Amino acid sequence: MEEFTYMTLRENPALKDTAAEWFHGKWGVPKEAYLECMESYLNRETEYGWYLCLDGNRIVGGMGVIENDFHDRKDLSPNVCAVYTDEEYRCRGIAGHLLDMTVSDLKAKGITPVYLVTDHTGFYERYGWEFLCMVQGDGEPEMTRMYIHR
Repeated sequence: MEEFTYMTLRENPALKDTAAEWFHGKWGVPKEAYLECMESYLNRETEYGWYLCLDGNRIVGGMGVIENDFHDRKDLSPNVCAVYTDEEYRCRGIAGHLLDMTVSDLKAKGITPVYLVTDHTGFYERYGWEFLCMVQGDGEPEMTRMYIHR
């Protein structure tokens, strides 16, 4: 049985730069944007956190929570963002575990519901997410799916 380490960034703040670089490499969002959000979380300016899965010392999966994930429905907040599992680690339950961990952590802090935007269908429903509506992504020509976890 494989053993991965799951943690919030607050549990290991020394991973901040590595995590910001990892997310930047996956999504192309500037590393500085990730660092700004992560520092707000680490400084307890927000409870919108960052969640990681490690295989040894290597980050292999992660996600964050931000106010708005670049869409026109500013009233639907907070948003899970940057959900990613390295390709060779997919289909091992990592993303599902991180999603459950994120929702549980936010609920414990009184933050519910939680939203996310995705073009995936069928995946998030397995973890208690429900399709809510279509939203317009900032600068995107096509509408995208918005999910809610209550």
